[in-house]
Amino acid sequence: MKALYDVPAPAKLNLFLHVVGRRPDGMHLLQSAFMLIDWCDTLHFELRAAGALSREDLAEALPADDLVLRAARGLQAASGTGAGAHIAIEKRLPAQAGLGGGSSDAATCLLALNRLWRLGLTRSQLASIGLALGADVPFFLQGRNAWVEGVGERLTPLELPRGRFAVVKPPQGLATALVFGGLELKQSGDAAIISGFAAKQYGECEASLPREFRENPFGFGRNDLQPAAQRLCPGVTQALEWLGSRGLQGRMTGSGSAVFSQLPQDMGLQAAPAGWKVRECVNLEVHPLWGWAPSDDSSVGG
Repeated sequence: MKALYDVPAPAKLNLFLHVVGRRPDGMHLLQSAFMLIDWCDTLHFELRAAGALSREDLAEALPADDLVLRAARGLQAASGTGAGAHIAIEKRLPAQAGLGGGSSDAATCLLALNRLWRLGLTRSQLASIGLALGADVPFFLQGRNAWVEGVGERLTPLELPRGRFAVVKPPQGLATALVFGGLELKQSGDAAIISGFAAKQYGECEASLPREFRENPFGFGRNDLQPAAQRLCPGVTQALEWLGSRGLQGRMTGSGSAVFSQLPQDMGLQAAPAGWKVRECVNLEVHPLWGWAPSDDSSVGG
């Protein structure tokens, strides 16, 4: 197949994840910082006529009705286009890892088909479609590292220093709903503290940031889902211990089961136990498809 587009779908890391409340509908309210990294799936797109949509799995088999096909159908419905596409997916990002792989694939699909089909939809219009697919999809469509609030839909662009990271995925995965179901929610003053941090970061100078963040932006806060994930999945604890045995302070990303740590510049990664996926990554300033959809004043995250 000769694809018209061969495009990446990058993973993300949650630098921290604080659960600060719960809505009446049961959805948890979060505060987090999302960071793009250079571990990517690759999607290939070829134009098809008469609205035909098809998918080919070039690596591991995906569910029959995955987020990519749902994104394509959602874009067709929202735009009224009669165009179709054949989509081939090289899946490299592990599932149920907290890396956002499915949401990233969906966002890349929306960006690529918006261009392939010459629809001209803005990022905010694509985000309206993407939010129905998953709370992380608008983040990948925004294309910048972000401070995240609400259920994941409130995004503020965030500048981060460059860094190297070890990302470790144990053999077991974790379903997000299962992890949230095991969460013991405790109310605290974190929301006010972190909201103050966000307001200061974007309204004043760097000196007004909390001292802990200024000293170590990649070590700020914690992941409130990590204790529940460790109870459900021993591999999370084992991966954290593996990083710790190398002098690294690990933390889970998202709802797991992957964990990560910042890597010193002079440290490389050693071989991991069989069945684990270990990757050395660097963070990205912007999404590889930055600029593939026009922005507007109402776009998510500005």
